[in-house]
Amino acid sequence: MNKKLYYIFCLVCITQISYSFPETQDSLVVSIDTSSLTIDDFSDHLKEKYNGDEFNYDTVEGEAQNFLARAIDWLFNGIRDIFGINVNPEVAKLIENIIYFLLIGAAIYFVIRVLTGKDAVSFFRNKDNMVAPINISEEHIENIDLNELIANAISEKDYRLAIRYMYLKALQDLSINKIIDYHFEKTNTDYSREISDTTLKKNFNRVSYLYDYIWYGEFELDEERYYSAKKSFDQLQTKMNNLG
Repeated sequence: MNKKLYYIFCLVCITQISYSFPETQDSLVVSIDTSSLTIDDFSDHLKEKYNGDEFNYDTVEGEAQNFLARAIDWLFNGIRDIFGINVNPEVAKLIENIIYFLLIGAAIYFVIRVLTGKDAVSFFRNKDNMVAPINISEEHIENIDLNELIANAISEKDYRLAIRYMYLKALQDLSINKIIDYHFEKTNTDYSREISDTTLKKNFNRVSYLYDYIWYGEFELDEERYYSAKKSFDQLQTKMNNLG
């Protein structure tokens, strides 16, 4: 009996001891945010604002672009900055291709002009419709009856060809009169340097200009313009006769 009372007494003491210690609280306290939320609305012009080339991350610029492409980009950027106009990438590519074609065409024209002395139009013209030119590289100009060729060209109203023959006739007369030393590889400038008389040199430079403009420039002459140009050739001939 005494042993049982002893156990009950120990149990009561342990219970009192456990209630005597204060309850330990958690030092980590989470505060609750009770402030109101403000929702920002996206602008309706957001797409237009970020639609420029600087926001296009699909386009690689720098060393991958050639000089012409960078120049075109600079031009379109200037149009956008000054006038507020954004050029469609497809339109920009089309314009770039057109510029390439024009440059290639200009290069072809230049090569043909340098190699043949004629422009591209005459180079691709139907050969059957062209009068066979004089091969002055094989036959000396003094042995050609240019007066007959001039008369035939005028009768056929081919005034442009007549101007060509008249210029060759001027070189022929200058060579016969020992004013120039004719050679088919010489240029108009070479002949001009050989002419010592100032007035004759001026007259020769004038007919050389007309010849280059009319013959190599594919300038078509009517009868009125032909006789207007012929006056310069007549002045050259008159001055040459006076010197003789």
